Amino acid sequence: MTTLAGPDEGAHCCPDHDGGLLDGDEAVALADVFKALADPTRVRLLRYLADSAGGTVCACHLPDALGISQPTLSFHMRKLHDAGLVERAQRGRWAHWSVNPTAIEPVRSFLGLAPAPAAPRC
Repeated sequence: MTTLAGPDEGAHCCPDHDGGLLDGDEAVALADVFKALADPTRVRLLRYLADSAGGTVCACHLPDALGISQPTLSFHMRKLHDAGLVERAQRGRWAHWSVNPTAIEPVRSFLGLAPAPAAPRC
């Protein structure tokens, strides 16, 4: 027969966690980054930009490279931009996209990972 625990039987519980909770605003910012990266197309876009020569890619090349339409590209780039993962520079008629090198640092810190070494730029 199962009995319910009395008031003294809970005394063997593990000690409370020593660490503090993540600040609410910081949690929201991190969740926005994780949401932006929760889509395979956006992960592919971010990797494509990160691997690009010179660190920037003209938007005109992205739809063909990923096999998506221009409106789909705009939707996904907006999500990445709103999360702070990419930066946009207008050059004449075309937008040029690059990875924001500091955007991933809060995620690294959250996961307890060392900062990334500075990458040489062309």
